[in-house]
Amino acid sequence: MNNRRRGTRSFFGAAWIAALFAACSVGPNYRPPRTQMPDQWAGVANTSNDSLSAAPATPAELERWWQNFHDAELNSLIARALAANLDVKTAEAALRQARASRGIVAGALWPTLNASGGYTRSGGGTAAGNTFQTGLDSVWALDIFGGTRRNVESANASIEAASDSLAAARVLLVAEVALDYIQLRGDQEQIAIAQENLKAEQHTAQLTRQLLTAGFASALDTANAEAQVATTASTIPVLDTALRQDIFALSLLLGSAPADLLAELSTPAPVPLTPPRIPAGIPSDLLRRRPDIRAAEAQLHSATAQIGVAVAAFFPQFSMTASGGYQSNLLSTFFSTGARTWASGPQVNWPILQGGALAANVSLQKALRDQAYLNYQKTVLVALQEVENALVAYANEWDHQNALAEAYAQNRKALDLSMQLYSRGNVDFLTVLVAERSLYSSQSALALSKQAISTDLVSLYQALGGGWDGSP
Repeated sequence: MNNRRRGTRSFFGAAWIAALFAACSVGPNYRPPRTQMPDQWAGVANTSNDSLSAAPATPAELERWWQNFHDAELNSLIARALAANLDVKTAEAALRQARASRGIVAGALWPTLNASGGYTRSGGGTAAGNTFQTGLDSVWALDIFGGTRRNVESANASIEAASDSLAAARVLLVAEVALDYIQLRGDQEQIAIAQENLKAEQHTAQLTRQLLTAGFASALDTANAEAQVATTASTIPVLDTALRQDIFALSLLLGSAPADLLAELSTPAPVPLTPPRIPAGIPSDLLRRRPDIRAAEAQLHSATAQIGVAVAAFFPQFSMTASGGYQSNLLSTFFSTGARTWASGPQVNWPILQGGALAANVSLQKALRDQAYLNYQKTVLVALQEVENALVAYANEWDHQNALAEAYAQNRKALDLSMQLYSRGNVDFLTVLVAERSLYSSQSALALSKQAISTDLVSLYQALGGGWDGSP
């Protein structure tokens, strides 16, 4: 009995030792990187566009930015995509994997307990007999130098990285749905423009044929008019192909078969209008708002903690073992006092000669930490570039659209005048043809510019980290 008490005291004494060294974790402690950020966005400071503002956005303005377009169909598509998209589901599974991996790693902090039992029948010569055995075995690896705790720290950071990667997948998904939807509506508008111009050109061709019959136009004029009709008509199938492919792309984002959205989205609707105010905030907001930056920082934290795991391998590994049970040759005496067995005591394992493998592992983990840091720096710089690109594209596209609107108005006036002069025989048909082509071109370009403003705005919201609420 005294020996058993001494074994128990030894086991719990080891627990006190573990508690005493609980604060001792070898390896570097993680410190968030210091990142130098610009004071303001150049795209906001150097533009006269009144819709861009350096004021910080409210959470709602960024978290559900697509609602600023006031398009019920777009809102519905995004809601369904967030619920069913396969890439998002894959990222959710990766988060569950990270959490499960953390549970595996953290299990090493606690004692293990295993039950065993068996029966052996042995014989040979004059020796023969039975052996009945059962027992419990426990091992507690004492994390005195903090290698396991560093591993848990790394696993916790990996959970953060997986959570932020999930948020980044949602941000990307929302932007992709919006961009495909805007492209879809833009293609529908291009088809409508082509059909409108086709009707006008068919009317011009009919007028040319009438003038040819009356002797006031040449066969060349008629051929040119018919060629223009055919050219415009040839653009419609190409636009219809792009339109259907946009619908198929949206179906994929919603986790549906390609044709599932054809009936819903084939009816034309306008390109979503942009909101009047775009709060860009300040560059330092990106460090907290962009989930890919947060994920890169979490990966840096995880890699830093792994250095501690590698350093801890240099030190002795202490553990306490305890076992107890019953063993007897006779089943009738199996639970008797004399059949009881027990053992307990500390163990130590200290790697002395590993051929340089331990030192190489430390160097490896440091190199991985350095790579994670460089990846973090690049992620920040790419984020800054994406915002500035979106800001300058959005601001300049408004100037582009204003110029195109003026060009469209003048081309409309030029076509009207040329038709009047041509019908009176004052100009040749080439003047009308040039005016028709110029009007169609400027009308199409103006529609594309309006579409570009919306897509630039989506890119800006995405670059600012909009599309998630910041929760894991």
